[in-house]
Parts: sequence; structure tokens; C-alpha cells
Amino acid sequence: MNFEMQKAMMLAENIEGFIKFVQKNYENKYKNRLEKDKIYQIKLLMEDFKFQILADELMRINQFSWDEKYTLYLVEEFIKGISIIEEYVKNNYNDLYIFTARLFTLKNLSQPFSKH
Repeated sequence: MNFEMQKAMMLAENIEGFIKFVQKNYENKYKNRLEKDKIYQIKLLMEDFKFQILADELMRINQFSWDEKYTLYLVEEFIKGISIIEEYVKNNYNDLYIFTARLFTLKNLSQPFSKH
């Protein structure tokens, strides 16, 4: 398997993991430290930028062969969304600090595909 394909698959898996992590924290009624409204805003941003579709497409196109052009397009779309979510988490750090590690991981996984 091509190294770029493996990196794209790993990014897709981590995007799906982030989506599940946000959902789990949103549904958890017993946590007092996190504000549900702010987590809901992250969920809305993920839906606006179609993170689930991006992750599914990255998995699909890199499962058997390497499609560089389409992969780079999908990752660039993901980077647009993740940068906005990262800024939102920074602005609300006291309530959303739990998401910083996942965002750091996603940003680093998508960095090799970035043009800048």
C-alpha cells in the first residue's frame, strides 16, 4: 500500500474518531464542566463542512488506489473546517479544552497534504 494512501486512511479514521468524540461529549449528561451549547456549535460546524462525507470519501478513494488530486481536494476542504473549529475552541478554551488534543492530531495528520 502506498504511503500517501496510508496517511489519507489514517486521517479519515481520525476524522471519524473526532466526530464520535464530539457526539459522545454532547450526549454525556453527567459532565458538568462542558457546556452543551458550545459542543453543539462544534457539531454544527462539522455538519456544515461535511466532515463525515469527507472522511467517507477519503476512505473510499484511498482504499485500493491513490488518487492524489481528489485526496488533496478533500483534505483542503477538511482543513478549512478544522481551522474554524480550532479558532472556536481557542476562543472558548475554558469550556472546550478537552478537544484541543484531537484538533492538534487532526491538524498534524492533514499537514503533509496541505499546499502551504
